[in-house]
Order: sequence, then C-alpha cells, then structure tokens
Amino acid sequence: MKSLYALFKPTASPAKTTVATSSSRKPTSVPNAPSQDPSEKHFISLIHSSKTTLQLHQIHAQILLHDLSSSSLITTQLISSSSLRKSVGYSLAVFNHYHPKNSFLFNALIRGLTSNSLFENAISHFILMLRLDVRPDQLTFPFILKSVACLCLEGLGRALHGMILKRGFEFDSFVRIAMVDLYVKVEELGFALKLFDESPQRFNTDKTLLWNVLINGYCKVGDMSKAAELFQAMPQRNTASWNSLINGFLRSGDLEKARELFDRMPGKNVISWSTMVNGFSQNGDHEKALSLFFKMLEESVKPNDFTIVSALSACAKIGALEAGLRIHRYLKDNGFRLNRVIGTAMVDLYAKCGNIESANEVFRETKEKDILTWSVMIWGWAIHGHSEEAIKYFKQMMYAGIRPDEVVFLAILTACTHAGKVNLGLNFFNSMKLDYSIEPTMKHYALIVDLLGRAGWLNQALRFIESMPITPDFVIWGALFCACRAHKNIKLAELASQKLLELEPKHPGSYVFLSNVYAAVGRWEDVERVRILMQNKGIEKDPGWSFIEVEGQVHSFVAGDYFHRDAKDIYLKLEEIVAGAREQGYMPGTEWVLHNIEEEEKEDALGSHSEKLALAFGLLRTSPGMTIRIVKNLRVCGDCHSLMKYASKMSQREIVLRDIKRFHHFKGGICSCGDYW
Repeated sequence: MKSLYALFKPTASPAKTTVATSSSRKPTSVPNAPSQDPSEKHFISLIHSSKTTLQLHQIHAQILLHDLSSSSLITTQLISSSSLRKSVGYSLAVFNHYHPKNSFLFNALIRGLTSNSLFENAISHFILMLRLDVRPDQLTFPFILKSVACLCLEGLGRALHGMILKRGFEFDSFVRIAMVDLYVKVEELGFALKLFDESPQRFNTDKTLLWNVLINGYCKVGDMSKAAELFQAMPQRNTASWNSLINGFLRSGDLEKARELFDRMPGKNVISWSTMVNGFSQNGDHEKALSLFFKMLEESVKPNDFTIVSALSACAKIGALEAGLRIHRYLKDNGFRLNRVIGTAMVDLYAKCGNIESANEVFRETKEKDILTWSVMIWGWAIHGHSEEAIKYFKQMMYAGIRPDEVVFLAILTACTHAGKVNLGLNFFNSMKLDYSIEPTMKHYALIVDLLGRAGWLNQALRFIESMPITPDFVIWGALFCACRAHKNIKLAELASQKLLELEPKHPGSYVFLSNVYAAVGRWEDVERVRILMQNKGIEKDPGWSFIEVEGQVHSFVAGDYFHRDAKDIYLKLEEIVAGAREQGYMPGTEWVLHNIEEEEKEDALGSHSEKLALAFGLLRTSPGMTIRIVKNLRVCGDCHSLMKYASKMSQREIVLRDIKRFHHFKGGICSCGDYW
C-alpha cells in the first residue's frame, strides 16, 4: 500500500486553487465534452430506457454502427448503466477502450465499482486518474471516500482529506458527509465530530443525513449518551434518525429504551419494524421479536426479506413451529418468492423445529441454492441423526459444482459424530485439509475429539488432542471429559477436568465437570469441597431452561420452576407420568444428581428438570396424538432421556426434543439416537 500513499502526497497535487464557485478558475478543457447532437440525445435516451444488459449490448452495437463511440457523454452513460446492472466487467471494457480518459469516465467508473463493492478496484482507478493527470472533482471524492471507508484505510482517508482541503471541496455537502462517514467507519469519532462542528449548514433542516451519519457512528462504538444528545439537538428528525438511535440501543442491549423510542416515533416504516424484530431476536428475546412481527402484519406493514428472515430465525431458535407455519402461509398468500435468502431461512426453521421432512421439501422448492442453503440442509440431516442423507446431500452439492467450505465440513463431521462413523469422519477431516486446503478450526478439532470419544476411542482422542497444531481450548477438553464420563474412564476424566480448571478457572462448567468426576466414584466430600469453592468465588451453574409452543404461544420453563400459572397441575401431571413409567420398569437415574443426599431427595431434584416440566405441560395442554416439541439449552441428562422414552410409549405420541447437541425423536419407547448421544 506504500505506493498508494505516495500518490496522495501534496507534491503530487497541482497548485492551490480556489473553491469550485470562484470566478477566477478557468473552465477545465475536457476532451469530447457533452454535445447537443440530437443523435447523442437519442442514444442516451435509449441507454436510460434499457431494461437488461442484453438490450444495453444491442444499443452499444448501434452506437458503434453510427460512429458515435467517440462521444464522452454516451460512453459515460454506458459505463453507468452497465455498472447499475452489475455488469462491471462490461463497464471496465467500455472504459478501457475509450481514449483519452476524462473525469466524466473516471467518475462513472469509480462510482460503479464502489456501488458494486469493488472497493480496491475503485481505489486503483482513482490512482490511475491521478497518474493520467485527470483532475478529481467534487463528484469523484464522495465515492472514493466511501471505498476507502469500507476498507477502513484510515491513512488513505487522511491523505484524501488533505487533497480535498487543498482543492477547496471541503464544504461541498456530499463530500463533507462522505468525510464524516469515513471517520465514523474507522472509529475516529473525534475527527468526525470536529468536521461536523465545522459544518456551517448543520443546523439547516435539509442536512439530516449529516446528523444521522454521526449518530450512527456513536451508536456503532456504543456511546449511546452522545448519540442521544445529538438526536435531541437535531433541527429536524426523519425516520432514519429514529431508526439509527433505536438500532443503537438494541445493539447495546437496552431493549427497554429501544421499545420506548419505537413507541414514540411518529412514523414507522418497514425498516423500523425490521430493526425491532431483529434487535429483540439478537438479544435473546425471541418471543417479543415474534410478537412485534405479527403486530407489524396486523398494522398492514409489508415486511421485506430481512424482516422475514429475522422472524424465521426467532422461530427457529425457540422451536416455535406454529409461528413458523403462520409465516410460511403469509408468504404464500402474499406472493413472496422462495428466493435463496428466504428459502435458506425456511429450511433452517423447519430443521430446527424438528420437522426435517418439511425442511427437505422447502430445500427442493428453493431454486437458487448457494453454499449456505446446502450447509443448512446438510446440518439439518446431521442433527436429526440422518447421517446417510447428510452424506448423500454432500455429494449432490459437489455434483452441483459447489465447492465445500469449512461450515459444510462442520455439518458433515457432525453427521458422522452422531452416527458413530469414526473412519468416515476421519476421512472427511483429512479430505478437508488435503483436497480443499481448508485449515481446520477449533470447532473441527472439537468434533473429531467428540467423534473419537463417543465411540470409546479415548486414548486415540487424547493423542489427537496432543498432536493438534493449535492449543486445545475449553470445548476440546470438555468433549473429552464427556466421553470419559460416558465410558467411566475416571483417570482420564480427572485429567480433562484439571485442564478445564486451568483454562477457565471461573467458568461454572469447569467445576461441574470436576464434581461429576468425584460424584461418579462416590467421593462426596470432594463434591462438597468443589461446591463450596464455587460458592466462595461467586460462580453459579448455568440454569437449564426449555421452551414448548402450545396453541401459538411459547412457554418457557427453568429447572425447579414453580412460577408458571399452571405449576400445580404440571407437577401433578409429572407425578402421574413418573408413576406410570415406574410400573413399566423406569428407575430414576440418580447418578445424574451430584450431591451426597438421600436417594429420595435425588429423585425430587431430577423431577424438576425443565424438559420434564415442559413435557408435562405439553401432555396437559395439547390434544391426544399431537407431537410434542421441546427445545432445551443444555444437553439432556440420561434420566430425562429415559423418562421421555417411557412417556412416548405410554402417551402413544411422538416427543421431539432438541438439546444443545442434537434432536431426539422419541416414539413407541425408542429414541432416534439409539441411545448414542
């Protein structure tokens, strides 16, 4: 980049000039300046009215036939129109064939390259412009500043700022906004604010954009007090001003303030609603996000693709299948096209809500598939335990000419892990490195440790960890520990626990893992010692929670929950389920309780797990034969897994449970995981 900086040196600039409005400046002589030739006007009109790139090519052919290719104005319009249609290669070809170059052509091309996110290319053509001694003007700088800002090239931005000052364009409205935006994007808010304060027109009511850019900047760095101060000082606010501040509060996690502003704002547009739906979902309040989405529809505001995807994502995260079905129906009834973005979100929704068949159906209906669409579908098959389908779709993706990326390999390795296909998983892992030159991330290594560990290959898993080229993290050692506990290898589990404590001494999981080790061998004094240590350090175990959707409403439960309005009925129903299961051979797996307490107390502790409460509520409040779908934030424990199998047989229902690792489909007393999880 040194050569770029050299071109921006003051010595390379012409002598100081007055501002553009000065009468002392002589008009710049431009080759092929715009003409009044009627034929030029005719072809420019045709270019503007063209609908496709093909039509543009046909018009260009006629321009060549009429010997008008030397017209600067026509050539400029060709470059602009082809860039607008994303045909940047054609724009470059037209530009390269025109000589001599002038500012009209450079401005059109730089604008087109910037608009198509080809920022480095735009900068290189700006440098070419300087080398050819073509003078940049106030139409050049806003777009080159945008390219520099998007690449966060602060040094080049400062050099451009100096050039703008030297050439007298600093008070041009669009140049000034672009400069403020540059300093905002490189997080130099002090310079942005200084430029803003030096803008004499900032209190004009038509300068709202300048204020919005600066407010966005302070929102971006989380300085909401300054953002709110600027908002209050604005001479006039538009909808974008409100949206910017609301988005800032959502990004900072202040949902209450965001909602207060949203309710106060005078005119809400689709961006306002989309910001709220996405913001609440990103902050974990998926129920509120969906409530806002459906209120938006009630108020006859048509959502855009971003709103739809945000709402579908909220449904997927809490397993709200009924809400997802409502959205799907709305899309069909209102003529929404199942494009790549919406199609991918719909596949993700159905897969994460436990309906893998519908996910597959939507996947097949989605004509525009990219690598993300394939990844979501393969991952869906994987987490539902359909490893053969996951592998089949991986091959189909390859046949479609789509090269796998690291995310696809995570999905296919997950499929192998859940199915116990150790050798196949290792082959995929090696292929990723050798055949596709994809460097494995910590997540890939963790999956291989999990793959080996689940299969009981504990020593191989340890050797794999020791041979890793990167330092194993908390997740790696956690995967090994879980495998050690499942296969009752206490010695290796103690090693894994020690590593976990060394890595993250304040992480609750470290202490829980260590307690698990001691509890498994009956060392209750050590269990109690670890618990006291946690209490003294103020460390608490992550609470378990579960979601279940009933009649379109999502209900959440936490372990030991007595706050639900139907708590009494729920616990009575759960007692009934446990009693019936006992008659058929169920015995509470009290080894999943870590404290040295009496067996009866252990059973009480197990009975309050959140997924059991959700199950009881589902059986109480849904019609006989209906599938019960539960989403849990932690891995399901062995006792809950066992009870779910009995409950599915007794109720003659399918129970679909999604935990942090995978889906469990319980039907007729059997789980789809084959007790391999």
